[in-house]
Amino acid sequence: MANAEAQTGYAPVNGLEMYYEVHGAGDPLVLLHGAYMTIGDTGPILTGLAEGRRVIAAEMQGHGRTADVDRPITYGQMADDVAALLGHLRVDKADVFGYSMGAGVGLQLAIRHPGLVRRLVAVSVSYTSDGMQPELHEMALSITPEMFAGSPFETIYKEIAPNPEDFPTLVEKLKRLDTTPYDWGAENVRGIETPTMVVVGDADAVRIEHAVEMFRLLGGGAMGDLAGLSKHRLAVLPGTTHFVPPGSGVFDRADWLLAMVLPFLDGPEAAE
Repeated sequence: MANAEAQTGYAPVNGLEMYYEVHGAGDPLVLLHGAYMTIGDTGPILTGLAEGRRVIAAEMQGHGRTADVDRPITYGQMADDVAALLGHLRVDKADVFGYSMGAGVGLQLAIRHPGLVRRLVAVSVSYTSDGMQPELHEMALSITPEMFAGSPFETIYKEIAPNPEDFPTLVEKLKRLDTTPYDWGAENVRGIETPTMVVVGDADAVRIEHAVEMFRLLGGGAMGDLAGLSKHRLAVLPGTTHFVPPGSGVFDRADWLLAMVLPFLDGPEAAE
């Protein structure tokens, strides 16, 4: 949940008035939520990270308190928005933790603005649409605003969004995001020098094989006994889905995530 003592504000970035909160103190870390989510949905992840860091949590275009504007929602644009937010806050470099859509934004940030990202934690992410489970593509085609009637996503949106009537527009834009084929290029993933932790659930919306492929493209997966440890990491969470049912999603594994993520973020600079 959001901290009442957090610094809050709106940053004018690329035509948006982007809502953000700053929690805790220390080295900066950007926390990026998933589709339909808000900062409040990041719960114990935000709390745990903020115990030793200055966590900058932002709400993406059309989400939460950040009003939508007349343009599509795309990963590249959201990454550019986050880069502009860091410029607004005068942050030269930060760690990034992203989940689902937010992990895609983090990956794009590392590709498009590599100098801004010190270390990246990408939870449930794919760099191509083929990296997602086939069932997800089928489900995305059937999504309508009416499916969200009475859901927590719709309820919270109507409570805090600047324009509560825009929820159907958000659904349609995210549906377009999820159903438009994409491929950010194996060469671009291979070119990421930022130490990156790829995290996936063993029953996630992202195919496990794709997570392993990403890890290998980054330079991981060699025999560490002979080659030494890579600066990148791969974590597969057992018995873990993407989001539902309650209690089984990746974000329900906050204790596991924090136990792995914090040592990775605090890893020795010499390993880089």
